[in-house]
Amino acid sequence: MERGSDKHSPRVDEQLDHDTRSLQQGAPVESRVEEHREQEGPGEDQPTPDARLTGGRATAASLDLDDAEARADIARFLTPSAFPADREALLADAEANHAPATVVERLQALPAGRAYENVQDIWGALGGTVEHRF
Repeated sequence: MERGSDKHSPRVDEQLDHDTRSLQQGAPVESRVEEHREQEGPGEDQPTPDARLTGGRATAASLDLDDAEARADIARFLTPSAFPADREALLADAEANHAPATVVERLQALPAGRAYENVQDIWGALGGTVEHRF
């Protein structure tokens, strides 16, 4: 029995499968690569859910929504295979991924002469709050 949809063409079915692949494989989290796939934040008159900021755990050193979005912006324009990397390599990778000026400016503010292991390491070097998972 074929599980395809008879409402769409096979090409549309393949595109829909591709769009949801990050949710079907690995951890059930949304893809950071495509900005239009990110979950929309709460409305102006709605409270911010704690689970979005702390992963369901209340920690003393949790990020506020602005810091979480700033860190996500940096992560969105850096290729995971670029790590570990120094400041110049991170800048080159971000520019190759068409990072906006705000992300490039943040990366330019990184101290030179050291290798960064991941986005959390970058965020800590920029003076941001580093979360520790238990």
